[in-house]
Amino acid sequence: MAAQQNPTERAELAQALRTAVRGEADFGTTARALTTMDASNYRRVPLGVVSPRDAEDVAAALAVCRAHGVPVVPRGGGTSIAGQATGTGVVLDLTRHLRRIVELDPASRTAVVQPGVILDDLRAAAAPHGLTFGPDPSTHSRCTLGGMIGNNSCGAHSVAWGTTADNTHALTVTRYGGDTLRLDRGTLPEALPGLPELIRTHLAPLRTGFPELPRRISGYALDALLPERGTDPVRAFCGSEGTLGVVTEATVRLVEAPAARALAVLGYADEAAAAEAAPGLLPYHPLTVEGMAADLVREPAGLPRGGAWLFVETGGATPAEARAHAERVLRAADVLDGTVVTDPAGQRALWRIREDAAGTATRMPDGTEAWPGWEDCAVPPARLGPYLRDFRALLAEHGLRGTPYGHFGDGCIHVRIDFDLLSPPGVARFRRFSEELADLVVAHGGSLSGEHGDGQARAELLPRMYGDELVALFSRFKDIWDPDGGMNPGILARPARLDENLRFEVLPRRPVDVAFGYPQDGGDFSAAVRRCVGVAKCRTARPASTGVMCPSFRVTGEEAHSTRGRARLLHEMLAGEAGEAGEAGEAGEAGGAGGVITAGWRSTEVRDALDLCLSCKGCRSDCPVGVDMATYKAEFLHHHYRRRLRPAAHYSMGRLPLWLRLAAPFAPVLNTLARMRPLAALAKRLAGIAPQRTIPVLARQTFTRWLGRHRGKGTAIPSGDHVVTVWPDTFTNHLSPEVGRAAVRVLESAGRTALLPGRGLCCGLTYVSTGQLDKARKVMRRTLDRMDLSPGDPLVVLEPSCAATLRTDLPELLPDDPRAAELAASVRTLAQYLEEYAPDWQPPRLNRPVTGQTHCHQHAVLGDAAERRLRERAGLTGELSVGCCGLAGNFGFERGHWDVSAACAEESLLPSVRASEPGTAFLADGFSCRTQLEQLGGVRARHLAELLAEGLEEDLLEGDAGKGSGPAAE
Repeated sequence: MAAQQNPTERAELAQALRTAVRGEADFGTTARALTTMDASNYRRVPLGVVSPRDAEDVAAALAVCRAHGVPVVPRGGGTSIAGQATGTGVVLDLTRHLRRIVELDPASRTAVVQPGVILDDLRAAAAPHGLTFGPDPSTHSRCTLGGMIGNNSCGAHSVAWGTTADNTHALTVTRYGGDTLRLDRGTLPEALPGLPELIRTHLAPLRTGFPELPRRISGYALDALLPERGTDPVRAFCGSEGTLGVVTEATVRLVEAPAARALAVLGYADEAAAAEAAPGLLPYHPLTVEGMAADLVREPAGLPRGGAWLFVETGGATPAEARAHAERVLRAADVLDGTVVTDPAGQRALWRIREDAAGTATRMPDGTEAWPGWEDCAVPPARLGPYLRDFRALLAEHGLRGTPYGHFGDGCIHVRIDFDLLSPPGVARFRRFSEELADLVVAHGGSLSGEHGDGQARAELLPRMYGDELVALFSRFKDIWDPDGGMNPGILARPARLDENLRFEVLPRRPVDVAFGYPQDGGDFSAAVRRCVGVAKCRTARPASTGVMCPSFRVTGEEAHSTRGRARLLHEMLAGEAGEAGEAGEAGEAGGAGGVITAGWRSTEVRDALDLCLSCKGCRSDCPVGVDMATYKAEFLHHHYRRRLRPAAHYSMGRLPLWLRLAAPFAPVLNTLARMRPLAALAKRLAGIAPQRTIPVLARQTFTRWLGRHRGKGTAIPSGDHVVTVWPDTFTNHLSPEVGRAAVRVLESAGRTALLPGRGLCCGLTYVSTGQLDKARKVMRRTLDRMDLSPGDPLVVLEPSCAATLRTDLPELLPDDPRAAELAASVRTLAQYLEEYAPDWQPPRLNRPVTGQTHCHQHAVLGDAAERRLRERAGLTGELSVGCCGLAGNFGFERGHWDVSAACAEESLLPSVRASEPGTAFLADGFSCRTQLEQLGGVRARHLAELLAEGLEEDLLEGDAGKGSGPAAE
C-alpha cells in the first residue's frame, strides 16, 4: 500500500480526518518532521499526524484511512530501535490524550490502561499498594504501555517477572477500517474466521519451528495459539509491532514490589566470563542479572575491579533481608572483585550508568559514531559466553567495533556498532554483517530480536531464523488481521529491505558552514545533530533526581519543545538543504525524498521550536549522547537573522553588557525612572520584555569601582599564591555587586588578595544566547587581548552562566586561538578555587537549612560537587532544587515567555520555597535564579559567597565581644 503523495488527495484526507475525529489532525510541516524517525537508523516521512482523544477517535481515524487507502502506524514514545514507529501514511500519536489509568485493582493485582500511559506513571500509581509492573525497559520514564505491548518489551527485571506478553491479560484492539475486537486468553476472536484454520492446518511447523528461549521476540508468536499453549491471542498480538491493529485498552498484571532492594555488583575479567557466570546465578532468584563491559563505562567510579560487571539486584521484606540475599549471591559467584550496594542513592547512580547505555553506546571512546541495527539479539543464557566470543570475532572480521551490554541473565545482548551508514560501501558492509550475524545468532539457537522487535532492521532476515514456511504463515496471519495491508506495512510481514530508508542518506555530504567549532563532532554540524538517536530521555514529565533536561517539554508536553524534537527538526532542515543542493539522492516512495523542512536556516518551524528552548544547557550533561541544544539554538539564530532585523529582545538583552556600561553613571536616575509605571511599561514594550517582569535595579557603585577603592586603601598587593583573579562579570558588576564584595571578603579570610584580570572584559554570554555570534567572537577576542592572567593561574568566576560561557563557548567559538583554551582551563567557581587552592581554609559554621536553585549552566558544564562539599563543611543542610528556575538569562524576560518561565519555577523551585521551615536561607549562585526567586517567590536569595561572608562577620563580632568581656580587657 502506497501513501498518497498528491497534494489535493492529502488535503482531502486531512479534511476528512479533522471532520471524523475530535482530537487533532495535523498535516503541517512541523508535525510531519517530528515523526519521520524513532530511535532507529530509519526514516520514513508521514503524510500527517492524528492524536485521537479516545477509542472512538481511533476507530474513526482508521475508517477514514482505509477509505482513502492510506497506511497507518501507531506511535507511542517513539523510542523503537528497529524502525517500526515510523511510517509513510498517517501516524497515530497515542501519547497526547490516551494516557488514562482506567482502573487499578490491588486485590486482583491488575490495572486497565490506555495505550499512551507512561510506564513510570503506572508504576507510581501501583507503588502505594506495594505493586509494580514487572517489565521495565531503560526508557521507563517515557515509553508507553501501548508501545511495550507492540514490541513485547522486557527490561532488566525479566528474569524475575518476564516480558510484557507474560504480564498482559486482555486487550481491546481496533483494526484497520475501524472494527474493534476484544482479546482474552483461551479463546480466538470470532471476527477472525480464518485463524482457527490457519492453526489447525499447520500444527507441525508451529510446534517445531519456534526456539525455546526466554527472549524470543522475533516474528509473530503464532505458537501461543496452539491448544497446548492455551490458545492465547493476547500473547500472539504482543510483539506485533503495530501491524495487526491499534491497542485502545489493556488489562495488565501487577506484581509485588520488594519493600527493600540491594545490588550485588560482580566484577569479572571480561564480558565472556561475566556471561558464562550469569546462568549460575539464576537459581538464587535474583530480580536482575545485567551485564556491562568496561568499554562502555567512561568513569568506573563505584564499580569493583574488573573488565566487565554483572548487576544482580535482590529484594527482601527488609533492607537486611535484601542485603543478605545479595551477599549470598556475592559469595556464590566466582568473581574477580565484588561489592554489595544498599544505599538507594548509590544504587541509582550505578543503574544510571546501565540505563544511559542506549545513548552512551552511540559514541565509541574515541568519539566515533555507533548505531543500532543489531541492538538486541538473544541466545539461550547458557550459550551467551560462546556467542559473545564469536560475535567479537565477527566484528573484528568486518573491521567493526561495538560495546555489548544488556540482560545477561536472559541471554539478551544490546550493542551499538560503528557502522558507516553514510557511504554506499559502508551501507553494503552493514548488510553483509547483518546477514552473517543473523546466521551466527541462529547457529547458537537464538532470536534475531530479544527485546525491541524486528522492525525494518531484522524482519527481512526472519527466513534465516524461521525458514520460508513459517515466515509465509506470518504473512497469512497478518492478512487475516489486516486484509487491506494498511497497518504499518513494510514491517514483519513482507518487510522492506534492511538497508532502505536509512535516515542518514538525506543529510548533506559536505560539512555545513557554521560558527561554532563542534570539537566533539569534527567540526561537522550534521554530525552534531546526528547525536540525537531518539532515546528520548528529554521527554520526561518530571526531572531526574539530579537532572535539568528538558524544562520546556515538561511544561508544554509537546514533542517540538523537547531536545529530541528540536534535533529532529534540525535534521529535516539539513535534509532539505541537501535536497535543494542535489546532494541527497532520490529516496524511494517509502522514505520520501529530501527533508520535510525546505527553508534551511530561514525555517520558521525550527525557529518557533527553538523559541521555547531556555538554553539551559541541561541536555549537554543529562542527554546520554551529549546533545547541546543551547549551542545549536545559538547557531541557528546566528544564521536565521543574519543581515535581517532581529527581535527587540536581541538588541536590548542580547547587548546588555553595552547598555549597562553606558547606564552605570546614571544608575540613580534610571532606577527612579524605572519605578514610574508608564515609563517602565513603555521601556519594556520597546525592549521586548515581558510586561509582567520588573526591571532589575542598577547598582549605584559597580563591583569593579568598589574593588578598585578597596584595593587602594594603602595595603600592599602581595604576589604569587596569595593573589587571586576574580572575573568582573556583567551581572555581578552592574546588578549585584554585593556578591563580588562578599566573595572578596571570603577570599581575604582565606589569605588571598582579589584582583581584576583587566578592564572592559566580557565573556560574550548574552551575544551567544541570542545568536549574535559574530559580535560574540569580536567581544571574546577583545577580552583575550586585554586579559592579564598568566597561563595556569586560576580565574574565579562568580556567575555560573559566565563561567560556563568561558569554559565552553569561548573555545568552541574561537577554536584556532590557543588563548581561548588556556582561559577556559583556568575557570573556577569560588568553591572550586577554595577547595583546590586553599584546602586548609575553614568556612564559618552557619548551621542552618538552605533551599534554592543550582544554576543550570553550573549543573551542565561545571558541576556542583565542590559547592555541595563546601555547604556541608559550613553546616548548610538541605538540597537545592533540580530542574530549571525558568528565567534562564534573557529567556524569562522576553515577551511571550512568561507563562513557560513561571511554570518552570512552579515545577520544583517555588514549591521548595513555600515548604521551607523558618530560618531557611535561600541560596542561588546565578543572578537569573535569584531574580526569579525575588519576582515570583517574593524572597531574597543569596550567592553562597554572601552566606559565607555573613558568617565570617558574625564570627568576627563574636570574637570582638569575647575580647571585650574577657580578663585581658580588664
